[in-house]
Amino acid sequence: MPRPRLCRKIRFNPNIIYFKPQGVPMRMLDEIELTAEELEVLRLKNIKDLDQSEGAKLMKTSRSTFQRILSSAYKKITKALVEGKAIKIVK
Repeated sequence: MPRPRLCRKIRFNPNIIYFKPQGVPMRMLDEIELTAEELEVLRLKNIKDLDQSEGAKLMKTSRSTFQRILSSAYKKITKALVEGKAIKIVK
Protein backbone atom coordinates (compact mmCIF):
# COMPACT_ATOMS: atom_id res chain seq x y z
CA MET A 1 0.00 0.00 0.00
CA PRO A 2 1.28 3.49 -0.80
CA ARG A 3 1.95 5.88 2.00
CA PRO A 4 -1.05 8.14 2.75
CA ARG A 5 -0.78 11.64 1.37
CA LEU A 6 -0.24 14.38 3.95
CA CYS A 7 -2.51 17.39 4.18
CA ARG A 8 -0.61 20.41 2.87
CA LYS A 9 -1.52 23.94 3.87
CA ILE A 10 -2.83 26.02 0.95
CA ARG A 11 -3.65 29.63 1.77
CA PHE A 12 -4.64 30.85 -1.69
CA ASN A 13 -7.86 30.21 -3.59
CA PRO A 14 -7.76 31.60 -7.13
CA ASN A 15 -10.85 33.18 -8.67
CA ILE A 16 -9.67 32.38 -12.19
CA ILE A 17 -9.08 28.75 -13.10
CA TYR A 18 -8.25 28.93 -16.84
CA PHE A 19 -5.50 30.61 -18.82
CA LYS A 20 -5.26 30.16 -22.57
CA PRO A 21 -3.51 31.55 -25.62
CA GLN A 22 -5.32 34.57 -27.04
CA GLY A 23 -7.29 34.07 -30.23
CA VAL A 24 -7.53 30.27 -30.04
CA PRO A 25 -10.91 28.74 -29.13
CA MET A 26 -10.87 26.44 -26.08
CA ARG A 27 -12.25 23.54 -28.14
CA MET A 28 -9.05 23.58 -30.20
CA LEU A 29 -6.68 23.57 -27.21
CA ASP A 30 -5.22 20.80 -25.13
CA GLU A 31 -5.15 21.47 -21.39
CA ILE A 32 -2.45 21.13 -18.78
CA GLU A 33 -3.71 20.78 -15.22
CA LEU A 34 -1.93 22.74 -12.51
CA THR A 35 -2.85 21.65 -8.99
CA ALA A 36 -3.67 24.02 -6.15
CA GLU A 37 -0.49 22.80 -4.42
CA GLU A 38 1.62 23.72 -7.43
CA LEU A 39 0.00 27.15 -7.63
CA GLU A 40 0.61 27.74 -3.90
CA VAL A 41 4.28 26.76 -4.24
CA LEU A 42 4.68 29.18 -7.17
CA ARG A 43 2.99 31.93 -5.17
CA LEU A 44 5.19 31.41 -2.13
CA LYS A 45 8.41 31.16 -4.14
CA ASN A 46 7.86 33.85 -6.80
CA ILE A 47 5.36 36.32 -5.31
CA LYS A 48 6.20 36.13 -1.61
CA ASP A 49 9.94 35.64 -2.36
CA LEU A 50 10.30 32.89 0.23
CA ASP A 51 13.14 30.41 0.07
CA GLN A 52 12.55 26.67 -0.07
CA SER A 53 12.69 26.05 3.69
CA GLU A 54 10.36 28.96 4.56
CA GLY A 55 7.84 27.92 1.92
CA ALA A 56 7.97 24.29 3.01
CA LYS A 57 7.38 25.30 6.61
CA LEU A 58 4.29 27.37 5.66
CA MET A 59 2.89 24.46 3.65
CA LYS A 60 3.75 21.97 6.40
CA THR A 61 5.83 19.81 4.10
CA SER A 62 9.49 18.93 3.65
CA ARG A 63 11.94 21.03 1.64
CA SER A 64 12.41 18.19 -0.83
CA THR A 65 8.66 17.89 -1.40
CA PHE A 66 8.39 21.66 -1.84
CA GLN A 67 11.15 21.52 -4.46
CA ARG A 68 9.55 18.56 -6.24
CA ILE A 69 6.19 20.38 -6.45
CA LEU A 70 7.93 23.56 -7.66
CA SER A 71 9.79 21.67 -10.40
CA SER A 72 6.57 20.03 -11.53
CA ALA A 73 4.78 23.40 -11.70
CA TYR A 74 7.61 25.02 -13.70
CA LYS A 75 7.64 22.11 -16.14
CA LYS A 76 3.87 22.25 -16.70
CA ILE A 77 3.80 26.02 -17.20
CA THR A 78 6.77 25.93 -19.56
CA LYS A 79 5.15 23.16 -21.60
CA ALA A 80 1.89 25.13 -21.82
CA LEU A 81 3.69 28.28 -22.99
CA VAL A 82 5.95 26.55 -25.50
CA GLU A 83 3.28 24.24 -26.95
CA GLY A 84 0.39 26.74 -26.80
CA LYS A 85 -1.80 24.80 -24.37
CA ALA A 86 -4.41 26.04 -21.92
CA ILE A 87 -3.67 25.91 -18.19
CA LYS A 88 -6.46 24.69 -15.92
CA ILE A 89 -6.10 25.09 -12.15
CA VAL A 90 -7.65 22.14 -10.33
CA LYS A 91 -8.48 22.10 -6.65
